[in-house]
Amino acid sequence: MNIVLCWHMHQPDYRLGGRYLKPWTWLHAIKDYSDMAAHLERVPGARAVVNFSPVLIEQLQDYPRRIRALLERGEPSGDLVLDALAGIGDENNAELLAQLLRVNEKRMKRRFDRYSRLADRAKAVLEGGGVIDGQEVHDLLQWYVIAWLGESLRDLPLARDLVRRERGFSEDDRRALLAMVAGVMEELLPRYRKLAGDGAIELSVTPYAHPILPLLLDFESAREAMPEIPLPEADYPGGVARCDWHLNEARCVFLDAFGIEPVGCWPSEGALSEETLLLLARHHFRWTASGSQVLMNSLRRAGLGDAHHPHHCAWQPDEGPACFFRDDGLSDLIGFEYSKWPAEDAVADFLRRLEKRREEALAAGNPSPLLGIIMDGENAWEYFESNGWDFLQTLYTRLVEHPLLNLTTFSQALESAGVQRLPALCAGSWVHGSLSTWIGDPAKNRAWDLLVAAKRAVAGSAQAQDPPVLRQLAICEASDWFWWPGEGERLADAAEFDALFRRNLAALYELINVAPPQILTYPLASAETAPEVAEEQFQGAMRRSASSGNPD
Repeated sequence: MNIVLCWHMHQPDYRLGGRYLKPWTWLHAIKDYSDMAAHLERVPGARAVVNFSPVLIEQLQDYPRRIRALLERGEPSGDLVLDALAGIGDENNAELLAQLLRVNEKRMKRRFDRYSRLADRAKAVLEGGGVIDGQEVHDLLQWYVIAWLGESLRDLPLARDLVRRERGFSEDDRRALLAMVAGVMEELLPRYRKLAGDGAIELSVTPYAHPILPLLLDFESAREAMPEIPLPEADYPGGVARCDWHLNEARCVFLDAFGIEPVGCWPSEGALSEETLLLLARHHFRWTASGSQVLMNSLRRAGLGDAHHPHHCAWQPDEGPACFFRDDGLSDLIGFEYSKWPAEDAVADFLRRLEKRREEALAAGNPSPLLGIIMDGENAWEYFESNGWDFLQTLYTRLVEHPLLNLTTFSQALESAGVQRLPALCAGSWVHGSLSTWIGDPAKNRAWDLLVAAKRAVAGSAQAQDPPVLRQLAICEASDWFWWPGEGERLADAAEFDALFRRNLAALYELINVAPPQILTYPLASAETAPEVAEEQFQGAMRRSASSGNPD
């Protein structure tokens, strides 16, 4: 059986007004993106598909430039933690102290006694007032970065020395750590480029700012999987042109970073529709992928009933790229369950399940079955002991050694795996096979209403085709802002993502010299209780833009 491990690397664009409003990109770079490359470098014969979102690529390129300017010329990087390491800003800033506590309690904080004690001290200061000692802040800053280091970086001399000394870190120590972060990030994309050149990985791409393509194209696509889902008041204007922009820009960013053209596209959140497939074909992608529930919904829509593990092959639509569908059950075991198991036991269980899938496929008459594991390349590992190092090293090694399981890539699989005709595609994503994670809830629909109004304002402006405007519009179209709002809020800081979305919309209006609607000052969840004047202003803007006669 051919096995494809596909890791999707993505962070929203946290840049706004010259600042990085969240540090997650560089933190995941020194933890997960570095470790994921190291696994493939250290296990001969390992294979994987690694997918990058272009907005992540740009941030991975931008951060080291900013850190070098910070070290060499004292120019603020715009990142709260990095600037504090360089001695810029108020070290007793409550926002900074709160950020230095944002780690996994079990796997990161408790792993280091010194960091745990410093973090508890900072928490007490935040809750009860007071001022934390300057040296304690310096040490806490250092330990925060140390706690985020991936396992592959812990053997570096600087990391070993800092852990050994524990306390009393100096300005030189902080600058050395900053230089280390910059060096790791400078080397990161070239490492993946080399892995691709060596044949260890296939690199693929996501549309530029990680938008949900089916929804940009047609909100009604959400009703294919959920016929009764409530939708925003107006469809998204000029969606085809916007999707073309995201895909064209993605190719440019990808080519600049890796020196090759992408063959495959993992669409944002695995969100596909028949119109999306046609779009991907026009942009010359040979393969794309989604979740197995999308395939099941599609087969039912075509009247083919429930096949047994139909995702164990590639599917070819009448028009569009070949489609792969991940094994949702096995992917989710890695993402949500195996972190609770000893690494050896988890891998043994996973291999037994793969062997069973192989036997079932052969018994069903599939002589060359294919199984895809597709998941985030960063979010799961903080729940594993040692950032999932033992689990992934063991997994890659056992798969390489297995006589009946063959690690491959999606492009290679197209040459050897069985391909079936896909008669229809029911629009959906890897999440429950639907698009409801990004639309349908009143707060999510309000977010779309705000974006529709902003898009129409852009279309009617003299700056409609200015590159900075098009890029800012793309950032506002990202899927990330629509994930968090609503009753199904998934993070304690969902309100911060709500605010960041509205700040990005306000910045878009400012680029076209239009005053942002007052409604943008109110959280999405409180739209119904916002002052009437703000609501009337927003609805009036919607009516005026709808009657402008310009659908783009």
